[in-house]
Amino acid sequence: MNENPVSNNTVGENTVDPITLTVIWNTLLSIAEELGTTLRNTAFSEGVREGDDFSTALFDRSGRLIAQGSFSPGHLGSMPACVQHAMDCFPVETLGPGDSILMNDSFMCSGHFPDTFQVMPIFLDDVLVGFVACSAHQVDMGGAAPGSQKVHGVTESFQEGLRILPVRFVRGGDIDEDILRLVLGNVRVPDKVRGDLLAQHTANLSAASRMRQLFRDHGAETLALAYDVILDRSEQAMRAALAEVPAGTYSFEDFVDDYGPDTDPIKMAVDITFDGAGSVELDFSRSSDVVPAAINSYINYTRAYSLFAIKVFCDAQAPQTEGAMRPITVTAREGSFFNPAFPAPSGGRAILQVRIFDTINGAMAKALPHRAMGAFSHWSNPNFGGIDDNTGRPFVMYDLAFAGYGGQDGKDGVEALSPVMNCTNIPVEVHETHTPIRVRRLEFIPDSGGPGQWRGGCGLRKDIELLNSSAVLSHLGDRHKFQPYGLFGGQPGTLAETLLNPDGNAEPLHSKGMYDLKSGDVVSFRLSGAGGYGPVAARDPAAITADLADGYVTEEGARNDYNWEP
Repeated sequence: MNENPVSNNTVGENTVDPITLTVIWNTLLSIAEELGTTLRNTAFSEGVREGDDFSTALFDRSGRLIAQGSFSPGHLGSMPACVQHAMDCFPVETLGPGDSILMNDSFMCSGHFPDTFQVMPIFLDDVLVGFVACSAHQVDMGGAAPGSQKVHGVTESFQEGLRILPVRFVRGGDIDEDILRLVLGNVRVPDKVRGDLLAQHTANLSAASRMRQLFRDHGAETLALAYDVILDRSEQAMRAALAEVPAGTYSFEDFVDDYGPDTDPIKMAVDITFDGAGSVELDFSRSSDVVPAAINSYINYTRAYSLFAIKVFCDAQAPQTEGAMRPITVTAREGSFFNPAFPAPSGGRAILQVRIFDTINGAMAKALPHRAMGAFSHWSNPNFGGIDDNTGRPFVMYDLAFAGYGGQDGKDGVEALSPVMNCTNIPVEVHETHTPIRVRRLEFIPDSGGPGQWRGGCGLRKDIELLNSSAVLSHLGDRHKFQPYGLFGGQPGTLAETLLNPDGNAEPLHSKGMYDLKSGDVVSFRLSGAGGYGPVAARDPAAITADLADGYVTEEGARNDYNWEP
């Protein structure tokens, strides 16, 4: 995403010389990335500090997105709308130096309350010159369950925790302690939330300082010209890439397991129309209606992952700016699963990010087959919570577990990487140090990747034992019922499953259920395998031998899937 957008020399006379433009562009990228580094290194929660569940961006004085750090697409794609909502609530003439706006509304921001956004105006000599913004997934925002991501049984947004419409969190450089006290009084782990909120603020302060220096170095007029060039050339590059896709409408549909025990599957359907002249529309209107559970996708979140998916297929290396977004339109029928109205609940919407991409990937496989891949293994985002026996205080364990990529033309799916969200597996040692759990097993599941000419990545098994006297598990997973699909003769990956006490009665757990746990209980999360690509019979025997050596497949699996003989 950091390719230089200023190498094209087709823009007219009223512009900036190429050297200055390159210096400005790389400085902007440096500031956006440094903002993220500062946030990561000063955060208190495992999710932000270790899991990289945050994002950063820079905007001009009118709220146009200029540059972003390479972080989570769900946050990044949501930020332009988030900043505009902040400006609507706080017109620029009402803002002053040292102010900052805090918000987490699902519709305005990235789709659920745990994601808090802070938007800071940048002033130079009392003149507004732009904004810096960052997001962070707070480990808890109150509500019906630890982690604020309970799905089943939550029927309206008011049950999900603390909703923060845009408020002036910082005024003239001073944090509003009343607002901070209000927030911390409604969350289970106030120390971590306080630490992460202040980390967001100080990260924005550091970025704003560097932005002011950039304006001192080059002047507001030069920066304004540079911004226009960056946005226009980003738009030109995206339109050129979109124009290379054969004109037409490409459609696909898949299904989320359901929205809780004994509920119906959720249809995810997309129709992608390329006009052949540099524009594309993604329409999710054929998808299911809004559901009475906390898993709906507000349009800003739907848009964020649609933007990301189109970039991946059409112009992956170009920067994401307001210009690059101009040719992409995302629509969904009002009242549908992908465009609900408040107070539709959405706390568990994180589980949709891979599924949105997979749905778009299925459609794009018909337009650009050599760029598509088998469906990802899904991921696991459970939350454990309770009262710690040793401290007498609430604890929340927010976990991220990732498995395999789908096979693609010329390449097997890679193992244990974060699909489409740039987060990381939180280290076992970190969880065991800060929460009363023990990770008993963390390993690949052999024979789980979809067979094909290029194999899908393996599923992941993670067994977590509770050491506390009791806790609640808020499960957030998927692909327990619908396998990750394969493409062009590739086979689907194996289904996911979750078992309570796998060495005992091995009770199956629902992918979005709530469960009371007691000391010694072990929850075994077994993520699905990813889909394969290409006909199974075309797989190179040497690749099968290598898979056997690496433990990705067993001899029995190789015989069953590939008719392999030793």
